[in-house]
Amino acid sequence: MTATPEEHLPVAVSINGRTYRGVVEARKTLADFIREDAVLTGTKLGCEHGVCGACTVLVDDAPTRSCLMLAVQADGRRIRTVESLADGAELNPLQKAFRNKHGLQCGFCTAGFLMSATALLEHNPTPSRDEIVETVSGSLCRCTGYQTIVEAVQEAAAAETEGAQ
Repeated sequence: MTATPEEHLPVAVSINGRTYRGVVEARKTLADFIREDAVLTGTKLGCEHGVCGACTVLVDDAPTRSCLMLAVQADGRRIRTVESLADGAELNPLQKAFRNKHGLQCGFCTAGFLMSATALLEHNPTPSRDEIVETVSGSLCRCTGYQTIVEAVQEAAAAETEGAQ
């Protein structure tokens, strides 16, 4: 049976290790669920067409445009948002590298870049420059050149590699 847009459906999603439950309109996006129901506002909505990457979150460890996924499609899945990266006030190595390399300016797109880069570094702790460029090319930033973002991911990869030794 297919839900109509007016229908409300139950959803239970693990976001950053905490379960959020709700009854949502069938057409509610995961991005809106994260921002409105879970009240986690680090995930930004830019274009709402899946182009800009600002809304990127990790769904079962895969980078996903949360503006293109319905909340009910995320039912029972594990979501990580930018809020999952820091440990309290302590930034993680990737966040520190973004700060050190000035890989952000206005910050609107930063969460999407951080989540895409997190997935890359978890999958490949020592990515090549080309792999980093390919990863960050999936998001749009209007403030910075991408060079500082690439350098930040390189710095974080180097810091993680050194820390693992």
